[in-house]
Amino acid sequence: MKTIIIINGPNINLIGTREKNIYGNININNYLNNLKKKYLKKNIKIKNYYTNSESRIIKLLQISKKYKNKILGIIINAGAYTHTSLAISDTIKYIIGENIKVIEIHISNIFNRENIRHKSLISPNCTGSIIGLGLIVYDLGIISLIF
Repeated sequence: MKTIIIINGPNINLIGTREKNIYGNININNYLNNLKKKYLKKNIKIKNYYTNSESRIIKLLQISKKYKNKILGIIINAGAYTHTSLAISDTIKYIIGENIKVIEIHISNIFNRENIRHKSLISPNCTGSIIGLGLIVYDLGIISLIF
């Protein structure tokens, strides 16, 4: 059984209760639990992490190298760190160099928000990016790693 790692950054755990006009009102925990069940039937395990800590995101990315033969890849929603963290970007570059796919996702359209959110520091180092389609970006990220 192969595994997909999902890393969620700051405030992503609040999706469904915060800024419903941007993120919608579906509880992210329920959504991701349903995805886990859906893909477990297809022999794919989903491991999901939430953290508000930049250092924890980096550690999760670094640890994935040890499991590179057991994982299909990583999906990352780095939240606000997308726009500020060279450290996360550098770690993704390292992980990609180890032949681990990293898909950047964003629930909202970052280009339709404040100017500071228009620039992603992590995008240039990711395998691909999926943005602005709501929670389905998680499902699309998984599909992109399977195929």
